[in-house]
Amino acid sequence: MTRRSDIGTAVIGSGFIGTVHIEALRRIGVRVTGLLESSPELGARRADELGLPRAYASLGEVLADPAVQVVHVTSPNELHHAQAKQVLAAGRHVICEKPLAMTSAESAELVALAAASGLVNAVNFNIRFYPLNQHVASLVRNGDIGNVRLVTGRYFQDWLLYDTDWNWRLEADQGGTLRAVGDIGSHWLDLTSFVTGLRLESVMADLATFIPVRQKPAGPVQTFSTERAAATIPVEIHTEDLATILLRFEGGARGSVAISQLSPGRKNGLAYQIDGSSSAVAWDSEQPDHLWIGHRDRPNELLLRNPALLNEAGRAAARLPGGHVEGFADTFGAVFTAIYDDVIAGSPSANPPYATFAAGHEEMLVGDAVLESSRTGRWVEVAPHA
Repeated sequence: MTRRSDIGTAVIGSGFIGTVHIEALRRIGVRVTGLLESSPELGARRADELGLPRAYASLGEVLADPAVQVVHVTSPNELHHAQAKQVLAAGRHVICEKPLAMTSAESAELVALAAASGLVNAVNFNIRFYPLNQHVASLVRNGDIGNVRLVTGRYFQDWLLYDTDWNWRLEADQGGTLRAVGDIGSHWLDLTSFVTGLRLESVMADLATFIPVRQKPAGPVQTFSTERAAATIPVEIHTEDLATILLRFEGGARGSVAISQLSPGRKNGLAYQIDGSSSAVAWDSEQPDHLWIGHRDRPNELLLRNPALLNEAGRAAARLPGGHVEGFADTFGAVFTAIYDDVIAGSPSANPPYATFAAGHEEMLVGDAVLESSRTGRWVEVAPHA
């Protein structure tokens, strides 16, 4: 019987999120064969720092290694489509960071290629895998809060608050036309569609850029770095700092979300509330082990994450006993466990709890509608899958 330790995996990229991938893979027992970086020199240094056996010189070298069965794509956004396409063509399972591609045409192509290949394909919307979010998804599907009527929330960060804050995601040719919505808003939108089981049908969006010119460092800068560059270059910014979006879901449910990368004091605050016809649930990523459950005719509840009190889906995602807080890094172990169960089986399961390329494509279609709505000032329908 194949075990996770029998599977060889290579990771493209070793920045903040790539390192989280590597550490989570090790925790669940997957063998990381090596990494690919933007240059052989950086790759060799990072492989040594992370204790990996090798640094690959190219994606071709990765795919020529018979030990590699799965590839994790954690490179900058503009590389996702080409790299995921090459991995699929080489017959390897692929896990890609979001966004899946730079355009919905590219993501549609990847969905078709993945379906034709029969290979496991996933987009890393890891926030689904906080145990309480898996628990909520089952609650809602079982009708425990009644019919979903209203979905509200936010995703706030402050790491781009100042005009001297810089990251490659600020430039549309590298990060994509949508920035705040594409980078963090897509997590909220995927998560709420997942936990409610409802497809988003149309949007009314307002995008705003409050810092039209930023000071780009003359040298490289790491994501979330607090260092200030000595030499900078003024650059016009054409991506949004924040967004407010009204939402209409299938079945008639309504919603709204605010997304910001300029909210002082909010480091990584995703929150939602789902109001049903009988009860409500609310969750906040900054207190990830707490689930508020609201009632009208009896006292409200506060469920503290405890595998003994969760439903089957929640228990499957849990890594620690009650009273031991599970956080961001733990979600990677949970989502990768689900994905690698399918890798061991050799193909995607019928209804996987993780986000497939099809789910990644859905968020690209939502992004298209958000951009069009902001441009025209009207409600725009989310295009159906081709």
